[in-house]
Amino acid sequence: MDQQKTHITIDNSTTLFGLKVRTCNSNEMSGQGAKIARLWQAFYANVAPKLSPESQVYGVYTHYESDVTGDFDVYACTSTPVQSANTESIDLATGKYLRFSGQGAMPQTVVDVWGQVWQYFSNEHCPYIRAYKTDYEFYKNSEEVEVFISVE
Repeated sequence: MDQQKTHITIDNSTTLFGLKVRTCNSNEMSGQGAKIARLWQAFYANVAPKLSPESQVYGVYTHYESDVTGDFDVYACTSTPVQSANTESIDLATGKYLRFSGQGAMPQTVVDVWGQVWQYFSNEHCPYIRAYKTDYEFYKNSEEVEVFISVE
């Protein structure tokens, strides 16, 4: 898997539309109470069939309770307004981000990129501090993902 990181600033807010759950990393990693996989299953069953080929797909992590240990909201969403049960909108926050990218079979590639994100920020010599504002995944295509992590 190819991985790289780039520091960028996003100046324009983007409104996205999709489904939301609230979860925490301990539930997702233990499997007990895990919600993210079911969120994406619901997205692909109920929202994705309504999308055009130009629609962009995102995963957004926001409304962090605290840090890596707290609860947060996760959205499986798209750039295309859709009418579906329980659909909500979310604005991608402007600000400073580190972009990590990977290429390969999904969903393993996105899991691997998140592993690299966690490893990067757990390094005592990391030059950046996670802001825990809004982080997101942008699915460039079926085998490429970019993960944007908000930094201070």
